[in-house]
Amino acid sequence: MAEVLVLVDHVDGEIKKTTYELLTAAKALGSPSAVVVGGAGAADKLADGLTEHGADKIYAAETDSTDFLAPEVAVLESLIGSAAGVLISASANGKEVAGRLAVRTGSGLLSDVVGVTGDGVQHSIFGGAYTAEAKANTEHPVITVRPGAIDIEASAGAGARESVEVPAASGRQATVTGREPIQGGSRPELTEATVIVSGGRGVGSAEDFTVVEGLADSLGAAVGASRAAVDSGYYPPQFQVGQTGKSVSPQLYIALGISGAIQHRAGMQTSKTIVAVNKDEEAPIFEVADFGIVGDLFKVAPQLQDEVTKRKG
Repeated sequence: MAEVLVLVDHVDGEIKKTTYELLTAAKALGSPSAVVVGGAGAADKLADGLTEHGADKIYAAETDSTDFLAPEVAVLESLIGSAAGVLISASANGKEVAGRLAVRTGSGLLSDVVGVTGDGVQHSIFGGAYTAEAKANTEHPVITVRPGAIDIEASAGAGARESVEVPAASGRQATVTGREPIQGGSRPELTEATVIVSGGRGVGSAEDFTVVEGLADSLGAAVGASRAAVDSGYYPPQFQVGQTGKSVSPQLYIALGISGAIQHRAGMQTSKTIVAVNKDEEAPIFEVADFGIVGDLFKVAPQLQDEVTKRKG
């Protein structure tokens, strides 16, 4: 059975949920091989979780060098020769790695995939308006998978370990001089969250975004924002959900004061259950909502928060 490379997404010794989704998807194409790129000892911390979720092989590409961009590209390029494909999370960093890898290796690139089978993939196109079936004609396609699109199926793999070198970057025209991670706070990260509460232009101001945060905290949820809210300065850009922000697919997505422009819907309409609150009964968000409330979010959200708090008590 041909191996399928899975780029492991990890932070501070913790495997992101998207990696387990990729390992599940990889089983439809062949034998999953997890590729860990990180500092010394990174693979040791992650090996058990990867093995439990189906990794037959774990490639440990460890280096303390942080002065060049996207070392994952060079590592995957060195391993891709015998692979049936490469699966990467459709995060901001994952998309960059995938694009660079596809160009370097002459591979077909299948992006924003929401389903993987032995016959090809299904991916979201035209801003999420359609789901298309596609198959690359190249030997080892590079596939980016939308976070939350694949249901995780835990099944143990062999977990065989193999160390690989991180190829030296030659002829590079840019050098990384420093890295400063964004401080995410105590709430779940957007692409990892099972529940998300998002606010739009209807929230009205940055100060009033506390109504979104309050409901989110009562549910243990992540906070998101529409592009209109971000452009208006209501919430930081890293929390933007949509075609030009982050694509999410939680179990529950609550949209407060979001009209539902196609740009936003493209990033969230694969959520399992969508609840929308908007004063405009003609708002496009209601077209994709499972439950819609026509009303004032400043009245509805606090009532919902109180009810959630009572149920938890």
